[in-house]
Amino acid sequence: MHENLEEKYLRLLLKRIEICRSYKPRFGLGAKAELSLQQFQQLYNSDPFYQWFGLDNALVYSAHKAAGGITSIYRQIGLGSEELFREILQDWLGLDESQAAWSYSIEMDSGKIRTLKLDGRIPLADIQSIQKRERITQWLRQAAAQLGIAPELTSVLKGAVFEVRQGYKSKDSKRQNADIANAVSAYTQGYLPVVVVFSTQIDTDVAARYERQRPAAKAAGLSLTHSHEVEHGSL
Repeated sequence: MHENLEEKYLRLLLKRIEICRSYKPRFGLGAKAELSLQQFQQLYNSDPFYQWFGLDNALVYSAHKAAGGITSIYRQIGLGSEELFREILQDWLGLDESQAAWSYSIEMDSGKIRTLKLDGRIPLADIQSIQKRERITQWLRQAAAQLGIAPELTSVLKGAVFEVRQGYKSKDSKRQNADIANAVSAYTQGYLPVVVVFSTQIDTDVAARYERQRPAAKAAGLSLTHSHEVEHGSL
């Protein structure tokens, strides 16, 4: 069973990365306008200014393709990490797709309702295995104690919700504020908010800010071995 699951998890990640093989730069012409080398040179040859600088050179195209390709790889690894995490929750805790997902709605200034989704959820009530439910409950207590959450609040937690990242080097305040807003909403609905970072790449200032705002942070190593932890009870 474990080998079959590992194969499934590997296929899930490789399927995401495979998308990057066909990446072509768009040069600001829209999501569907992926340009070949020939199309790029036609575009830049027709631009007197760029052509004067020699930017229609094939090496410039290669540089754009490499830069955009790297961004695409990180994005696809991130999306694959989110999908992998939810699959692990379902496989090891016996959750279905809806139980492993979480969302909430907010009313915008315009009056419209916006639904925001996080990357994973562990609802204690839906874990059928008593042993696994007790493991998760103990982990919640330990995480809450580490964050300084009052025991009387910890006792009423319904589970945890997760924001999953492959790495976190960005200091984008808008993203951080959104994560903290998600954490507040999770608390109001009785869930411990958790940030999972699969790699060791998280900015120390960002990590410190999140810890001050009280979402639990599962840094590298812990999240990387998540399926092993659930299997053996260390989560």
